[in-house]
Amino acid sequence: MRTEGPRAAASVSVVIPVKDDADELRRCLRALALQTKRPDQIIVVDNMSSDESAEVARSAGADVIHCDRPGIPAAAAAGYDAASADLILRLDADCVPAGSWVAAMSSAADAHPEASVFAGGARFVDGPRPLRTPLAGLYLGAYAIVLLPALGHVPLFGSNLGLRRDAWRRVSSSVHRDDPEVHDDLDLSFHLGEHHRIRLVPGAAMGISMRPFTSASAFRRRVRRGVRTVVIHWPASFPPVRWARLAMRRAGSVVARRVTR
Repeated sequence: MRTEGPRAAASVSVVIPVKDDADELRRCLRALALQTKRPDQIIVVDNMSSDESAEVARSAGADVIHCDRPGIPAAAAAGYDAASADLILRLDADCVPAGSWVAAMSSAADAHPEASVFAGGARFVDGPRPLRTPLAGLYLGAYAIVLLPALGHVPLFGSNLGLRRDAWRRVSSSVHRDDPEVHDDLDLSFHLGEHHRIRLVPGAAMGISMRPFTSASAFRRRVRRGVRTVVIHWPASFPPVRWARLAMRRAGSVVARRVTR
C-alpha cells in the first residue's frame, strides 16, 4: 500500500502596508529579521509615503512595491497580489511581532490544512506598562463581541492575520480595495469567513501600538469606518440572511465529511 510522505512546510510571504511610518517600519523589520523561522518573502507596500519608508524597507532587504491608490485596503490588496508564497501573513508597520510569530502561524497552517485563514492576538507595546496586555485584551474582546453578530464568526484583526494565497485569489476581485474608508481586515472577514475556515492561533504573539486610540477623533474615525464596512455588505450579508447561509453551508460540510468517512 502506498503511503504519503510528510507534507512540505508552507512557504511564507509577509505583507506590510506603510505610509509615512519609517521609524516604526524599521523596528518592525528588525523584529522580522530576528524570527526563529524567517519568512521567504517580505513585501512592503509604500502607499505614497513622503518620508523614507521605502528606503528603510529596501535597506532591510524587503521587496518594495508602490501603491498610488489611497488607503490601507488598496495597499494591503496590492501586497497580497504580489505575494508568491503559499501562506500570506499581514501586520502593520507599527507592529512588533514576537520572535516566534512566523513559526507559530506557519505551524498552524501546516497542522490544519482544513483552515485557510489564521488569526492571532495582540498586546500593546506602548502606553502604561501594567495596562498594556489587559487593555489590548479588552479592545480585541470588544471588537469580537460587537462584530460576531454581524459576521456569524470571529472577525479578523489586520495587525495579526494569515491567509492562504489560494483563498486570497478567490476573494481578491470582490473585496472593497478601492474604498479607503473601509477597514480592510473587517472587509476580508466578510469575504473569507463565508467560505473558508478561520483558525485562532493563540501562540502567534504580536505587539501593537496604542496610537490609533490616543485621540477621540481617531477613535471616532475607526468606529465610522467600521459601521461603513458592515453596511456596505448589506443586504446580501444582512445578519439573519448571512446566518442562515452560513448555517446551511456548515450543515452541508458536516454531511459531506460523514459521507466520506
